[in-house]
Amino acid sequence: MKHSTNRLIDWFIPARLRETESDLLTARTFVILHLLGPLMGQCVTYFLSRTTAGMSWQFWVIEALVAAFLVTPFLLRLCGNLALPVFLSVQTLVGLSLFGSYYFGGISSPFLPWFLIALILGFFYLSDRIVPVLTGVAVQLGAFFIIRGLDGEFPALLNPETLGYANAVSIIAALCYMTLLALHYEKVMRMRMSIEQEMNDHRTQLVRLAEAMEAAKAASKRKSIFLAKMSHELRTPLNAVIGYTEMLRENCEDDESMAHKIEDLDRIHAAGRHLLALVNDVIDLSSIEANRLELSTEPIAIATLVEEVVATASPLIDKRGNKLFVDMPEDIGTIELDALKVRQSILNLLSNAAKFTTSGTIILRVLRKSSASIQRDMLHLEVADNGIGMSADALQRIFDDFGQAENDTASKFGGTGLGLALTRRFCQMMDGTISVQSDRGVGTSFTIEIPIIAPQGTGKDACSNLNRQSPSREAA
Repeated sequence: MKHSTNRLIDWFIPARLRETESDLLTARTFVILHLLGPLMGQCVTYFLSRTTAGMSWQFWVIEALVAAFLVTPFLLRLCGNLALPVFLSVQTLVGLSLFGSYYFGGISSPFLPWFLIALILGFFYLSDRIVPVLTGVAVQLGAFFIIRGLDGEFPALLNPETLGYANAVSIIAALCYMTLLALHYEKVMRMRMSIEQEMNDHRTQLVRLAEAMEAAKAASKRKSIFLAKMSHELRTPLNAVIGYTEMLRENCEDDESMAHKIEDLDRIHAAGRHLLALVNDVIDLSSIEANRLELSTEPIAIATLVEEVVATASPLIDKRGNKLFVDMPEDIGTIELDALKVRQSILNLLSNAAKFTTSGTIILRVLRKSSASIQRDMLHLEVADNGIGMSADALQRIFDDFGQAENDTASKFGGTGLGLALTRRFCQMMDGTISVQSDRGVGTSFTIEIPIIAPQGTGKDACSNLNRQSPSREAA
């Protein structure tokens, strides 16, 4: 029953007023009061109809004004907001109370208490727009006193003794009306206090979260500064281990009796180099976060740089039976970039491709392209492989710090997940971009585009160490 009643009432309420519970409750109360209000008013007009004034034109005006309140819910549905229906309702109720008081009993009229109810309705529903409401009430009051002054006295249509029952019914109806309004007001206030308390709780939580975030940022910054400052202390002993291992290996190669130690020294050397690479990645990442890593641009021969990277990556590529092909034009020339970061970025991509490709093909494409959008030449680097590829979910996290494509990547293939994160940061530092395309079981392609700061010449002589027979050649 309650559900059916609410559905009937909600038919009059526009969708915009149903968005919040408090607005919906206010609109429902407005509709209920304007459906029940005319019924209460009809109780008074019923007693008037049984008097000598029952068939007068004044009676029918009162009857029309009471029935007009039934139109207000339909007006609410038509307007889409409470402002106009409430304004017209208040002015109609004021007019009804003044008109009824003028012709039916004066100061002892059963319609006079509804004047106060009209003012309460105006303040309750239109407290933020009360000036137009009070202006309308003032105009009607002015007209009432002017007419009263011109007539000199109230018309004596009824004997005051005949209004006793009508007064009693009017007071009871007014009390019921005000009780409904008070109950609604109590619910709205309780609801608003609950919402305000929730907002205060959320505000307190936001303040705490902000403080925790600031503390975390400060701690992360201190960590980054510490690691950046520790770079020399961490690298020096590792370089010593690697250097002494190389010296011992050379001595063992010269002494045949120590040849059996070479394999152990190779393992120590490989472990030291691997540890140094990990330390370098962590330190570089920390230096970027601490804003201690800067660009160092210089003219570099791209062909020479690519040749150096290929030589460094070849052992890892050969280890898994892969072949590397370099696609690069002969006249790519000399350009101005941060050689260290470009070299490290290419090496990270080649190492990544070699790690996840077995007995496959890896292609390194190096191009110099013109960009109309920024009116500068771009260095285009692409590393493509036909390895295991990645899923769509994995592509969302591979550039995150310590991110891995899959949960078991580190256990199967090793690595810390810093290579791609560093490469992206290097590209961003050089105002470049890095993108990736991959299909599971098909392969992966990484593309880097870096703006060239200033061309430094053709640099054709820098390509002399590379095979000039074809722009595509087997490098490993």
